[in-house]
Amino acid sequence: MDYLLTFSIIALAALIHASFQLGISMVTLLSGHAAGRSAPRGRSLGLIGAFLFGTLVMTSLIISMISYVSSSLFHQKVPTFAWSAACGVIIAIGIAVWTFYYRRGGGTSLWIPRGFAQFLTNRIKATRSRTEAFSLGMSGVLSELIFIIGPTTATAFSLVSMPPRLQLLGILLYVFVASLGMIIVTILIGSGHSISRIQRWRETNKRFLQFAAGSGLVILGFYLYANEVVTDSISLLGGR
Repeated sequence: MDYLLTFSIIALAALIHASFQLGISMVTLLSGHAAGRSAPRGRSLGLIGAFLFGTLVMTSLIISMISYVSSSLFHQKVPTFAWSAACGVIIAIGIAVWTFYYRRGGGTSLWIPRGFAQFLTNRIKATRSRTEAFSLGMSGVLSELIFIIGPTTATAFSLVSMPPRLQLLGILLYVFVASLGMIIVTILIGSGHSISRIQRWRETNKRFLQFAAGSGLVILGFYLYANEVVTDSISLLGGR
C-alpha cells in the first residue's frame, strides 16, 4: 500500500469517526449546563476546550496502542487473516450503525450502554473544572469505543508498514479529522450560536448522519478487503 493511498484511507476512516455524535452531544450538554449555572462565557469555553483536548488525547492513545500491538505481533506487515477479521468487524459495525445507532423515539439519544450514558450525564452535570472536563473527554471516547474501534483499527493497521515519522503524521491527521465535528460545534458556540439551534440541526439530520456513518464503514470494510485480502491472495496465486 503506497503512502498516498494509506493517508487517503486514514482520512476516510477519520471522517467516519467524525460522523459519530457522542462527542458533539457531550459538548452541547456541557455548554448547556455551564450556561444554566450562569458560568462566564470564558469559563464555559475553557471547559469545552479541556473536554476536546481529552478526546484528542484518548483517540491518539487508542490508535497508538493498536498500532504498537500490531507492529509487535506482525512486524511491519499485517497478515491477510488479520485484515480479514478487521474488515468483517468494520462491516458488521457499519450494519449495526445503520440499524440502531440512535435509540427509538425523538431526540438524538445514542445507543450506548445505559450505565455509560447515565455516568456521562452525571459527570457532565458535576463538571466544574478543566481537569474534570479533560477526564470527561477521555471517558466519552471510551464510551463510544464499540463504534469507533472499526475506523481506529483500520488506521492502526494501515500505519504498521509506514516509517515512524509518517506514522506520527498519520495519527495526527486522523485525530484532527475525527475531531472536526466537535471543533466546528465549539467554534459555533464560541461565536454566539445557540445550543438549541445546533441541536435542532442535529435532530433534523440525524438519519443522514447515521446512514453516512454506516455506509462509510461498509464501504471502508469492503475496500480494505478487496485491497488487502483479495489482491494479496491473487498475488500469491500468481506467484506459484
